[in-house]
Amino acid sequence: MNETLELQHPKQAVARQRSPGREKPVTTLKEHIIEVISDSGEGAQRCGQSLGSIAAKMGNGIWTVEIIPAEIRPPARSVAGASGNRIRIGSARITNGGDETDLVVAFNEQVLLGRVRDKALMPGCIIMLESMWRESSDAAVVSSYVETYNMLVAAGYKVYEIPMEKECRALVSDARRGKNMFALGMICSLYSLDMKLAREQIALTFGKKNQSVIDQNILLLDAGYAWGEANLDFKYRIPAVRSKEAQIVVNGNTAIALGVLASGMEICAMYPITPATSASHYLSDVFEKVGGVVHQAEDEISACAFAVGASYAGKCTVTITSGPGYSLKQEGIGLAVMGEIPLVVVNVQRGGPSTGQPTKAEQGDLLTAMFGSHGDAPKVVIAPSTIEDCFYSIITARKIAETFNMVVVVLSDAGLATSQQPFPRPKFNESWIAPPIDQTAVPPGAKAYDWDATTGLARRFIPGQPGGMHTLTGLAHDRASHVAYDAETNEEAIHYRSLKLAALQKTLKAPPVFGGDEGDLLVIGWGSTKGAIEEAVEGLRAEGVKASSMHLRFLQPLPPGIKEAMQRFKKVITIESNWCDRPEDEIIDETNRRYSALAMLLRARYLVDVDCWSEVRGEPIKPSSIRRVITEKLKK
Repeated sequence: MNETLELQHPKQAVARQRSPGREKPVTTLKEHIIEVISDSGEGAQRCGQSLGSIAAKMGNGIWTVEIIPAEIRPPARSVAGASGNRIRIGSARITNGGDETDLVVAFNEQVLLGRVRDKALMPGCIIMLESMWRESSDAAVVSSYVETYNMLVAAGYKVYEIPMEKECRALVSDARRGKNMFALGMICSLYSLDMKLAREQIALTFGKKNQSVIDQNILLLDAGYAWGEANLDFKYRIPAVRSKEAQIVVNGNTAIALGVLASGMEICAMYPITPATSASHYLSDVFEKVGGVVHQAEDEISACAFAVGASYAGKCTVTITSGPGYSLKQEGIGLAVMGEIPLVVVNVQRGGPSTGQPTKAEQGDLLTAMFGSHGDAPKVVIAPSTIEDCFYSIITARKIAETFNMVVVVLSDAGLATSQQPFPRPKFNESWIAPPIDQTAVPPGAKAYDWDATTGLARRFIPGQPGGMHTLTGLAHDRASHVAYDAETNEEAIHYRSLKLAALQKTLKAPPVFGGDEGDLLVIGWGSTKGAIEEAVEGLRAEGVKASSMHLRFLQPLPPGIKEAMQRFKKVITIESNWCDRPEDEIIDETNRRYSALAMLLRARYLVDVDCWSEVRGEPIKPSSIRRVITEKLKK
C-alpha cells in the first residue's frame, strides 16, 4: 500500500495513519467525484447507480455519468473495455458531471489506464486498486500490473491496493459477481453514507431476484463497509439536506418513459438501438399496467410506419430511436408531415456518423432533425436540458403534436440518457393527458385540410367520424385530400404547413438569460450542456467576469427575444457537442470555416456575428473547459 497521501486539490483531504485506539479523522467536503470502473459484466455500473441513489436519498445533490465501452463484450482487462460509472456528489444541487475525478475504485489496472490517458482523473487522485493481479499465475499479467502501479505512483496518484477478490471469496463462490457490492460498502464507509439506506437500495435493486440473492449482496455490502472501517485511515463527509418535497432519482431515458406515461400517449413503436433502448425497456415493464402498448417492430422503418398509422387512427404515438434509426425513419416522418398526422419522435443522439460511437455522447443531429427530410417538411424540435426536462418535454411534445397536427422531435442525447439526477416527484395534472378521441359528426362541407389562413391549422379528421371519410396518401393534395399536382395547390399546402411553425412561435416566451442581462460575452447552448455552461458562467461571474448564458429548449421554431438578448452583449459564442472548424488551423479562414449547428442557425437567422466552440470527445463537456474557452474568448 502506498501510504503517502499529501493531496493538492482543495476538494480533497489529507489522509493520515490512524494510531491504535484513535478515531479516523473525518474531513467535510463540499463535493467529490467518484468513479467505479471494471471489465464489462463485473457490475461497476450498478455499483455507481446504487451509490448515486443512496447519496440522493440522504439529501445530497448527485449527477452520474455512465462509462460504457463501445463494444458489447470487449476483451477482459483491456483499456477500451472500461465499464462503470462516474458519480458527482455534492452538498447542494448538482447539474452536471463536473471536472476531473477525485477518487476511483478500479477492478484492474487496464481499465484504469484508459481513464488516465483521457485525463479524467484529478492530479493526486486517490486510486483504490484491486490487488489480486499482483499474485496472478500469469507472469505477463503480473508484469503489466506492477508496471502500471509503479507508473501511477510515480505520476503522483495516491494508490491503495485493495484485496477485494480475496475478501469476497471468503463469503461467496463467485467473487467476480459480488465484488461490486463489496466496493459499494467500502465507498459507503469512506463517505459516511447511511448503511440502512444502502441495504434498502440493494433490496430495491435486486427486488426481482429471490431473497437469497438480496441477502448475499447485503452480506457483501456489509463486508466492504467493515473492511473500509478497519483498514482505511481517512474518511469523508459531504453534508446533505433532505428535500422537504418528495424526490425521484432516475436517468434521462426513464424520465422520457415516465413522460410518455404522463402525457397520455398509449403506444410506443420502436426498434432497439443504443443508447435509446432503456426507455422502451422501462415502458415494457410498466406500460401495460396503464393500458399502453410497446410495439417492437422488425426494423426502424417499420417502427415509424407503425407509429404513423397508430397516430392516424386517433391517438398520438411516440417512436424512440437514436441517430442511425432516425435517418431510417425520415421517409415515414415525411409521410406524417404531408398527412399532418401528430407524431412524437425521440432521438437520443449518439456519436456519428454511421455506426459511429454508439455509447458516446454527441449533439450531432440538430440540423438533421430540422431539415433532414426530402422536400419542405417543417417539424417542431425540442431539446431537453436536464433529467427533469426529459420528463416534461415529452408532455409538451404530445400537446404540440396534437394541437398543431405536426411531427415533434425531442432531441435528447447519451449524456442525458444514462445520467441520474434527483428532481421533485411530478404531481399529476389532468391537463397533461390527451382529450378523448373526437367521434362527433364532421360538419357538412368540412374538408380534411381546410387550412386557416392565419395559422395554417386545420381540424383533424379521425377515422370513423361520420361524414369524415377521405383518402389519405403521401402525395400532394388539396384541401379535400384529393391528389393534386398543379403548382398553385402544391404551393398552397406548403405555405400553410409552414405557417404552423410561425403560429407556435407566437406562443413561446423569450428564453431567460442566466447571469446579467448585458455584458461582455453571452454563451448560448442547447440540450445537455446547460448545467456545465451555467456552472462555468456562475464561477466566472463570482470573479467579476461579465459573462452570461442563454439556453434554448425550442430549436424549431426559435423563440422570440434571442436577437435582442445577443445585441446586449459585446460578443456571442455557442458551446456545443457537434463539430466546428478551429480557426487556429492553418487552412481555416472566414471563407471556409464550418460553424457548429446552433451557431450556423443563429448567424443565418439574426445576422449577428456568433462565434462557436465545440468538443466531440464522446463525453460531456466539463465546466473547466467552458471556463477556459470563455476566458480565452474575452482576451481576444
